Parts: sequence; structure tokens; C-alpha cells
Amino acid sequence: MSWTRVFVLSLLTTLLILTFSSVVRSAAVRGDSKAADPKGAARQVFMPESDASNFFKRRSRRSTRYYELQVEQRVKISAMEQRREYNEEQRDEYENYIKEERDEQNERSSETNEQLREYHYDGHQPRYYWFH
Repeated sequence: MSWTRVFVLSLLTTLLILTFSSVVRSAAVRGDSKAADPKGAARQVFMPESDASNFFKRRSRRSTRYYELQVEQRVKISAMEQRREYNEEQRDEYENYIKEERDEQNERSSETNEQLREYHYDGHQPRYYWFH
């Protein structure tokens, strides 16, 4: 029975502390004379229809900024394409130049080899070992 008395006394003391504490008073809702006007709150949240339509006209998806961004993107893309085409042309020209140089080098080396074969051939020995 003593534990019930202790429990009840502790509950009463906590109730008294909570009711008289300043924390509870500051957090409690007071009945002020300035009651919130529901029409005033609606005025703050909502705007007139003309202002709303102007807002959406100015911030529509197809505004001037959107078109400016599209134009800038097109300019960037065209510059990239021109750069890519220029690089391809330069690469093709270089590859053709290298191919011609190799062909000329191979032709010169085959001509010198043929001249050496003809020079060293004396007509007495068979020429089978010059052609591998």
C-alpha cells in the first residue's frame, strides 16, 4: 500500500510542477484579442487572378531565356561539328600523306634491290637465290 501512496504523491508533484512552470505557460496557447482573421490569411496566401496569370506568362516554359539557351546550344553543337570535321580532314590528309610516303619508300627500296641484283649477276650462276 505504501508504493501506491508514493506513486500518487510523485504524480501530484509532477502535475504541480508542470502547471506552474514558465515553460508550460510560454508554450500554452493564449486567448489573444488578435484572433487570426481567416480572410486575412487567405489574402496572404492567394493572389488576384490577374497577378497569377501574369506570373505564369512571365515564367512559362517557352520564355525568352529558354530560346536563348536553345540558340546557345545550337551554336555550341555547330562549333563542335565544325571542329570534328576539320580534325577528320586533317587526319585523312595525314593518313594519305603517310600512305604515299610508304609507297614511295617501298618503290625506292625495291628499285635499289633490283639494281643490286642486276649488278651482281654475272650470267654464269643461276639466279634462284636472289628470289626468295
